[in-house]
Amino acid sequence: MLDAGPGAVHALARHGKPWWKVGHLVLTHFHTDHFADLPHLLFALKWASPSPRTLPLHVIGPPGLRGRIDALRAAHGDFITHPGFDVVYSEVARDGIWTDDSVTLRFAPSRHTADSVAVRAELGGRTAGYTGDTGPDPWLGRFLRGCGLLVSECALADPATATNHLSPASVAALARAANPANLVLTHLYPPLDAAAVPGLVRAAGYPGRVVCARDGQQFTIGEAEPC
Repeated sequence: MLDAGPGAVHALARHGKPWWKVGHLVLTHFHTDHFADLPHLLFALKWASPSPRTLPLHVIGPPGLRGRIDALRAAHGDFITHPGFDVVYSEVARDGIWTDDSVTLRFAPSRHTADSVAVRAELGGRTAGYTGDTGPDPWLGRFLRGCGLLVSECALADPATATNHLSPASVAALARAANPANLVLTHLYPPLDAAAVPGLVRAAGYPGRVVCARDGQQFTIGEAEPC
């Protein structure tokens, strides 16, 4: 699970996704729209899972994670760190790597906050990338190059009025460098129209497959199971 914004757990349940099987939560930064559902996820895994949880939950994030967890524990109580099953919090350098038997996560700094990251997740020889929130950055396209699935933010209309988010033109530049098999856009702010944005990205010079994300949507990477 990449980020946990408000309502994420309810949305997973509403679309029939097996949210109780989440083994890893990867946080790209600590703005509310990416982080706020962590307590709800822990609470749901404890009290609403179809059966008692036995697997650990790994929560992986950039520097600052431990301080946020301490603050959440002060606000919500000890279940943040001891919810009735093992939860392991891992703070990773912004250019670091985290790995276990199921997934390798590679991180790169993103131009959004002082602690934000993009993520490259490698599972069984297949790769998914996620920009998190970021401003234009030529290096980021190289970091995400060749992903079977690339989820990119596209918050701003062109001409962009800020440097800490992407617009259709800067998404096109990123995607030309990354060359993913599938480009999926999310985090659209008004006045962007989801129906028009793929065309704007193509008009800005990206010829590949591009769609705007919908809740509950699935994509298949190679011959793997849908993600």
